[in-house]
Amino acid sequence: MPRFFTNEIDENNIVITGDDARHIGYSLRMKKGEEITVCCCGIDYVCSIKDITGDEVFLELVKKEVCAAEPNIEVTLFQAVPKLDKLEYIIQKSVELGVSRIVPVLTRRCISRPSEKDFLKKLPRLNKISAEASKQSGRGIIPEVTPVVNYAKSLEMMKKLDKTLILYEEQGGKSFSDIDFSGIKRTGLVIGSEGGFDSEEVAAALNSGAQQIWLGKRILRCETAPITALSILMFLTNNM
Repeated sequence: MPRFFTNEIDENNIVITGDDARHIGYSLRMKKGEEITVCCCGIDYVCSIKDITGDEVFLELVKKEVCAAEPNIEVTLFQAVPKLDKLEYIIQKSVELGVSRIVPVLTRRCISRPSEKDFLKKLPRLNKISAEASKQSGRGIIPEVTPVVNYAKSLEMMKKLDKTLILYEEQGGKSFSDIDFSGIKRTGLVIGSEGGFDSEEVAAALNSGAQQIWLGKRILRCETAPITALSILMFLTNNM
């Protein structure tokens, strides 16, 4: 069933407008009586099409339910900025796996170092990738890709979460199976770029309350690490 997203909804007057309406009417060639799902804040509204005009689709609510595909834990991915094609891949796959928000972070060893202004120009495309991945994977929200932040700002953001885990290839960290996720509603994953983190950045994260995680003796590529970590986290929190 086709899925569409909205930031707010009136159950008594559900209307899809703009590009989504044209997609329903012209691309999908849907007709009156056919059903679509409108997603808002993690709730799925199954609706029947009442009428279609050029730029508007009028819907009647059939039923609503909590989106079964949404995890019971909010995960913020703090991803040190890699090359653009890798970042796009990370966004797509992490959204499919259930991430709630993606925060690109500039760290000392980032090879790609866009300015805040230049990165803002890329945000519409990055958030479009997130939206498309959300539709494809049946998500109930579209995870936000935020503007790029410096490492100090990311540390402040991490402090607002219940638990933060930083992936670092040096031995000394815990394995995921040693982490207690009971009662945790909001967690963060901090993952390096192609050059990884330096020891001072890891120390700063640990001093801010993060825990070091070790994924084993093999060093993973920056685009493999978040997929691996998210998969394990979702499995351990009964979200896979």
